[in-house]
Amino acid sequence: MTLNAESHTGGHTWKSLPAAQQPDWPDQAALREVIAELESYPPLVFAGECDQLRDRLGAVARGEAFLLQGGDCAEAFDAIGADQIRNKLKTLLQMGAVLTYAGQVPVVKVGRIAGQYSKPRSKPTETRDGVTLPTYRGDSVNGFEFTEKARIPNPQRLKRMYQASASTLNLVRAFTTGGYADLRQVHAWNQDFVKSSPAGQRYEALAREIDRALNFMNACGVDPEEFKTVEFYSSHEALILDYESALTRTDSRTGALYDVSGHMVWIGERTRQLDGAHVEFAARIRNPVGVKLGPTTTPEEALSLIDRIDPNREPGRLTFITRMGADKIRDKLPDLVEKVTASGAQVAWICDPMHGNTFEAASGHKTRRFDDVLDEVKGFFEVHKGLGTHPGGIHMELTGDDVTECVGGGDEIFVDDLHQRYETACDPRLNRSQSLDLAFLVAEMYRDQ
Repeated sequence: MTLNAESHTGGHTWKSLPAAQQPDWPDQAALREVIAELESYPPLVFAGECDQLRDRLGAVARGEAFLLQGGDCAEAFDAIGADQIRNKLKTLLQMGAVLTYAGQVPVVKVGRIAGQYSKPRSKPTETRDGVTLPTYRGDSVNGFEFTEKARIPNPQRLKRMYQASASTLNLVRAFTTGGYADLRQVHAWNQDFVKSSPAGQRYEALAREIDRALNFMNACGVDPEEFKTVEFYSSHEALILDYESALTRTDSRTGALYDVSGHMVWIGERTRQLDGAHVEFAARIRNPVGVKLGPTTTPEEALSLIDRIDPNREPGRLTFITRMGADKIRDKLPDLVEKVTASGAQVAWICDPMHGNTFEAASGHKTRRFDDVLDEVKGFFEVHKGLGTHPGGIHMELTGDDVTECVGGGDEIFVDDLHQRYETACDPRLNRSQSLDLAFLVAEMYRDQ
């Protein structure tokens, strides 16, 4: 691994185009100072690591691997302690172990982590008790507290996002290479989950199979280094373009541009305008790029996005993350997959079963039903099975903590429980138990493919 990303000399072509969902920074001079400082900072990730992830996602696009992508809806500056990061990573490692064994293919593990501090919003302002203030756009922009001071966009927060991302990545790298991610330990965690989960009996057979396989290898004296460490990549939505372009560098090996704020970045459903700044920015960088596709996406739009972002039809370059809703996935997805496949493009198809299934409970809490999340994943697998294409992975909003934000699951959470530990700043996340429930159920679906 070498420091092969120098200060960038391009990547600003987006500035002449309309950019949706950008903060209304009140002090442009302060913003310019922050951007200049960020441009002098070292990269958070390396170009070679981004290339490696693009290769891994190429295997997903070809049907040779599965992507597990998950983490917070929106990270918070006050939640970057070792315990929170470890619990998130532990949950993803446990899910990955189950999916790897059941699918018998490599599982590419990517966190919504170390950069997911910005959120698109449906409205620019929020009104409470007759008071109207700017909406909360994530800790990178303003504060969650409903006060005039907290809600003013402050560009100094962009520097704090960089520092929080650097701290998080530092700890993640230590955990994934320092023995914490050893496969035997991850399996022991899963065995504990199976014993304590109300739905554990359903998963016991799979856990026993994994146990026998590990015991067999141990008896044969097999102890590969790959069991002791794990590849883990960072990703976030490339929303605040001033930040992303300030962290874009020219790779000294190739002269290509890389956004070194994370290994993979994605464009959201609200910012994927073909003539917009976000698509232009994504088209210029060499990172693997994701695009969220909602139920209104037409095949023509999907094909145009491929032409803009992946003109060379390079497997691993472009990932389509579908977020249709459980009630629409079976109707809307087939035409998209069919026409994109017929075009010869090899994109990775990933299911985001979270964003299309949100509703407001009577208590006022924004929530999701575990059964709706599961049903959208089922629909995703059914569509791909019917077309003979590869269901490439899942994209989840989850946490390793025992929050009460989504209803249902094996260790069932009821609507009346939501207030107990509702901690998210934006969208509801699956807790650890619900995430592991989902991993075992997705493992069963993948085997049925």
